[in-house]
Amino acid sequence: MKRSLKDYIILSLKGMAMGAADVVPGVSGGTIAFISGIYEELLNSISSFNLSLFSVLRKEGFSKVWKLVNGSFLITLLLGISISILSFAKLIETLLENHPILIWSFFFGLVLASIIYIGKQITNWTKGSVLLLILGAILAFYITTLNPLMPVNSSPWFLFFAGMIAICAMILPGISGSFILVLLGAYKPVLNAINTKDFFNIIVFMVGAVLGLLTFSRVLKWLFSKYKNYTLAILIGFITGSLNKIWPWKETISWRTNSKGIEVPFNTSSISPFSYEGDSQLIMASLLAITGFCLILLLEKIAVTKE
Repeated sequence: MKRSLKDYIILSLKGMAMGAADVVPGVSGGTIAFISGIYEELLNSISSFNLSLFSVLRKEGFSKVWKLVNGSFLITLLLGISISILSFAKLIETLLENHPILIWSFFFGLVLASIIYIGKQITNWTKGSVLLLILGAILAFYITTLNPLMPVNSSPWFLFFAGMIAICAMILPGISGSFILVLLGAYKPVLNAINTKDFFNIIVFMVGAVLGLLTFSRVLKWLFSKYKNYTLAILIGFITGSLNKIWPWKETISWRTNSKGIEVPFNTSSISPFSYEGDSQLIMASLLAITGFCLILLLEKIAVTKE
């Protein structure tokens, strides 16, 4: 696909949105990729990496390999993701700590609208697709109710498999890779490895992530090519079930002490805003949810107009 400079700027912004989403335990970068219209191209580009590229490199040169893997697309997207993680991760973390209801409300509206958007991509609703949607929603909802494990294992093998599993979740719309790391008890060991510059464990984690990404992207690509409607249906289910995780009003069931010695929520459950103890910020939260919802509808309208 031939892109202009403007297209690449927009693509980098989409990457930044994916990076911001992946930082938040509960929001999936895959969802952002889907609603921004680059999901299938991303899968195709990732799954194009295989051993035959070495033969192509030897016979036809680097430019041919770059074209086969859609290098310009991937590097632009990765640049946007990297900029976002490095620039906005701290800001998002601060906002979630100080204004959790408002930020989660915006994300809730964003994800809710994405369900409608993705649903429109299904060309033929059948009993099978409805059943898969329901099963996907039940599975995702169940995952969001699981109690996170306390970090008890930071061995290389554990980090390797944690990387494989988390990266698969990151490219699945509706399932947050960072939340999976929390559930596995790997979130803190990974952060510790990064903060202490433990390059060995960082590399082990990244190798697992790359292997998981290359493998799982092929599975998803095959599913999209053979059973697109069914695949979309179960992805909608995943996103629907994950709404429980990003519901703005929570009741803390148990607490834990973080690395700074501060008591933070460990396990929470969703409650009605009218049952929330304290200021529910219902009006502002509703406005932000509507803003997030309308933003997706606007992106859809722009995409339709462009087509």
